[in-house]
Amino acid sequence: MPETEETMRVLNLVAEAKISPEEGAKLLTALEQASSPRIQPAPNEPTAPRWFRVRVTDLATGKTKVNVNLPTSLVEVAIRMGARFAPDLEGVNYGDIVEQVKGGAQGKIIEVEDVERSERIEIHVD
Repeated sequence: MPETEETMRVLNLVAEAKISPEEGAKLLTALEQASSPRIQPAPNEPTAPRWFRVRVTDLATGKTKVNVNLPTSLVEVAIRMGARFAPDLEGVNYGDIVEQVKGGAQGKIIEVEDVERSERIEIHVD
């Protein structure tokens, strides 16, 4: 497995005990699968969404605080991990997000503004 920035991030999360070794193994496996060569679809065949992108932006400055890009194969693991860090987000059903991604949804899936923290959270699939 090649040493990539994503691999190092996962290993650091395990080392810092932010995720379990089992979750880390799942993430590494999914990263390896995402980087393996794939058969190109026929020209008229629609492509499945490949990336799950999460952006957190400071509302006051407009600067990006968090910018995470994950292969869609990691969505379930990522949602479970993310829910630990933001369990109090009102009106967000994490299961619905996973189902939308599995169903082939593309584009902006969710946009939430947290006025107290002065943050905008956006999730895109493409």
